[in-house]
Amino acid sequence: MTTAHNTTPQYPFTAVVGMDDLRLALLLNAVSPAVGGVLVRGEKGTAKSTAVRALSALMPAVDVISGCRFACAPAAPDPGCPDGPHGTGGVEERPTRMVELPVGASEDRLVGALDIERALSEGVKAFEPGLLADAHRGILYVDEVNLLHDHLVDLLLDAAAMGASYVEREGVSVRHAARFLLVGTMNPEEGELRPQLLDRFGLTVEVAASREPDERVTVVRRRLAYDADPAGFAADWAAEEDALRGRIAAARELLPRVTLGDAALRQIAATCAAFEVDGMRADIVMARTATALAAWAGRTDVLEEDVRQAALLALPHRRRRNPFDAPGLDEEKLDRTLEEFGADEGTDGDDDPEPDGPDGGPDGGGPDGGGPEGGGHPPQDGGPAEAPLPPEAELPHQQEREAPQTSQAPEPAPEPESAPQGGAAGEKAAVGATEPFRTRRLDVPGLGEGADGRRSRARTAHGRTTGARRPQGALGKLHLAATVQAAAPHQRARGRSGRGLVVRRDDLREAVREGREGNLVLFVVDASGSMAARKRMSAVKGAVLSLLLDAYQRRDKIGLITFRGTGAELALPPTSSVEAGAARLEQLPTGGRTPLSEGLLRAHEVLRVERMRDASRRPLLVVVTDGRATGGPEPVVRAARAARLLAGEGTASVVVDCEAGPVRLGLAGELARELQGTAITLDELRADSVSALVRTVQGNRKAA
Repeated sequence: MTTAHNTTPQYPFTAVVGMDDLRLALLLNAVSPAVGGVLVRGEKGTAKSTAVRALSALMPAVDVISGCRFACAPAAPDPGCPDGPHGTGGVEERPTRMVELPVGASEDRLVGALDIERALSEGVKAFEPGLLADAHRGILYVDEVNLLHDHLVDLLLDAAAMGASYVEREGVSVRHAARFLLVGTMNPEEGELRPQLLDRFGLTVEVAASREPDERVTVVRRRLAYDADPAGFAADWAAEEDALRGRIAAARELLPRVTLGDAALRQIAATCAAFEVDGMRADIVMARTATALAAWAGRTDVLEEDVRQAALLALPHRRRRNPFDAPGLDEEKLDRTLEEFGADEGTDGDDDPEPDGPDGGPDGGGPDGGGPEGGGHPPQDGGPAEAPLPPEAELPHQQEREAPQTSQAPEPAPEPESAPQGGAAGEKAAVGATEPFRTRRLDVPGLGEGADGRRSRARTAHGRTTGARRPQGALGKLHLAATVQAAAPHQRARGRSGRGLVVRRDDLREAVREGREGNLVLFVVDASGSMAARKRMSAVKGAVLSLLLDAYQRRDKIGLITFRGTGAELALPPTSSVEAGAARLEQLPTGGRTPLSEGLLRAHEVLRVERMRDASRRPLLVVVTDGRATGGPEPVVRAARAARLLAGEGTASVVVDCEAGPVRLGLAGELARELQGTAITLDELRADSVSALVRTVQGNRKAA
């Protein structure tokens, strides 16, 4: 939805405490939208959204052609604008828009919708613009971007990269300009973006709440003051806002005159090569970011510190090769690379290191300037810093500025819902996992209707067409053949006289498509003493890690239950963050008895709650055990009873048999039969195994 312009002023950007990297990244994109946007990663409650919304008030107003729904610039209107040609239309000035994309938005709401009925019957391209059109020449803000459906993220990032949006339906095509500053925020605990999508964001910053009491006091005091009197609070900061707005405009004007010399470009290329970044997008983004940093500092030449800061903002998220890699950059390696490839070249441009812009001097934008005021670089000594402002703007609030909130890695996943049970007796330290491997795909039987993914068969908005039906609500994907077939018998009665087909709304049919969905994969892992024997736990952890990686690639939610001693622990509540699952698995200790029944009963309770939260997401239970049951009274009987309880509710199950040794009891196979699921060994779990045919849950349920 588009943010409405109301009488309540936004929280001032200059009143945001700390978060230097975030503020700098946003300002660089305001200076040069070609940088490619910002992805803000951080824990909840860190004012990510507040900072983004505050930026919109700093952006200069834009001139648009009156009546154009696509915000065409009067000086250079889009030649392909659906509302064109504009002729000699009037001109109006309006504030820069900030458009918010809801997580539950449809494809039509994002890119716009064609009136298919009029297109078929009248040959008219009746087009209703979407959010991408609203955001043209403004800001597009996506909160919780990691929770968007993948196909929407693809459309969004394609438009951001090409500067245009294309809508094509059954041979009818509409194109319009869509150039905007893209800002996404996300909480890594709720799941990660794919590395391919991370790469499409120009810059990434990590934010976390300050742990300094004085800084937290300042945050609370300012927020309470704003809530009590938004207009008065905004008026107190108006001078600083005006100064920052003026600096953005000055940097924009200076940007075309900034020179990126060969030495700086060589440092950029060497840095990307040294950190083994895939592709060339990182080099281009670093070059644009370094140029914007120089303009922000009031210089016309790019210096080494600009290249360094650009690397810190543009490279960390591009180094992730799999979901278990932590984002980040080795700053010592970065400094060595810059020194190696910069020492012989010297600086580009003038010999005088002082900037020639309006902010020159050691207190302005020169290399000695320090914090964001000096080239936009955060202070290295923890000294005071605040939102970048011209040095001459010594305002009343300057003295109360606090130390910056430095970027930090996200906090660990939330603590489990229940404490570990079973005591420390017999507990052994956690062991490392073997290398992960590619696993066989384990499916949930039947046809689901859950969120798009890559695991089980489901009716989805994307996939192969399997039939047609009358639209249920707004028309989705048109099934052209079925529509024509429905309209054909009525042409004479409708008085058809020409070559065109007379189509009524009742004739429209939408395609029924079958693709794949993501599931809830709930792991129940045996961490008892019997699993620790013969050093099996390392192989077991490697298998679970492999399944976690598979769940990430198939867009699943995951949960982790462990059992040992006298009870079971929900080590990780269902989440999209496989990183959190991997971290909990790595820390998992072993020892004690084997309360199998407690693990299964805990799984039953977790699945019951998840069905109430999201009934369309079907679960897949993966039990990793050797099948022994030794904890509590009548452990074998209780385990069988718990397994039948899960089977009675139709829970699809897989038992990964971890039994080893020359003599095997086959207990895991018996558990699988009680669950009405399937049992596979660790060897059979491998996708490249030739010891068995592909075994899915569905096939084994039929065999049972």
